[in-house]
Amino acid sequence: MAATANATKLGNLFDPQVVADEINAKLIDNIRFAPLARIDYTLVGRPGDTVTLPKYAYVGAAAAVAEGADIPIAKLTMTTTPVQVSKIGRAIEYTDEALLAGNANSVAEEAAKQVVLAINDKVEADFLTAMAAVTAATTAIPSSGDIAPALAADLAQIFGEDMDGQKVLLCAPALFARLMDSKTWMPASQLAAERIVSGVVGEILGCQVVPTNRLASTNTAYVVKPGALALYMKRDTLVEFDRDIICETNYIKASKIFAPYVYDDSKIAKITVTP
Repeated sequence: MAATANATKLGNLFDPQVVADEINAKLIDNIRFAPLARIDYTLVGRPGDTVTLPKYAYVGAAAAVAEGADIPIAKLTMTTTPVQVSKIGRAIEYTDEALLAGNANSVAEEAAKQVVLAINDKVEADFLTAMAAVTAATTAIPSSGDIAPALAADLAQIFGEDMDGQKVLLCAPALFARLMDSKTWMPASQLAAERIVSGVVGEILGCQVVPTNRLASTNTAYVVKPGALALYMKRDTLVEFDRDIICETNYIKASKIFAPYVYDDSKIAKITVTP
């Protein structure tokens, strides 16, 4: 017997293109570190699983030039860093009984929501892994007392005259608790500036503070300026669905291929809290 015109088909529940577009639209908005990163699609369609990305050194400040004298010429130097392209994905499985027990539209919406959360979670974790590899500009703050004086000295040493401007302090919840005890702490309710990223709980020394559980097991924190990171997309989110007719189980799968990258080391301060 042929299916009637009113029969509900899998394609009515999950349109891969629609779900993929929805996920892609939400992805950048939901990646907490996205405002600190350049989003680049130049890798799309290029072969290879490893890409070589450039880093340029600063040519230095301009110099005073006497009348009739030559303007000094600086050499623009570039280094390159190989970055491994990563594929991440998440699949969701549900039975016919689960689908029949619930609302079909809510199942599709929840699946799309969960996939977005899963991809965001992995992208943010990979960003922190990339930041952990930064070896320059590492300094330490004491394990007791007001953190602010030592942090101020560290920021001045690392960023120099570029200390001003937007900054985000990523730290473990335990360090956040200590920051709240500082005389210079400003809670989020009193912030006059627009919040750079989601999850800001306050500000200290011009740094918007974002606690993250991913740093809970380390003694490291990061002060990050916008533009410090880059997210190179090689393949945008691919959504597919399938069905096992024997056990009557349905699947929705989403994957993404990308490369997280520390684009500018000078915009990241790696801080170690003395145990």
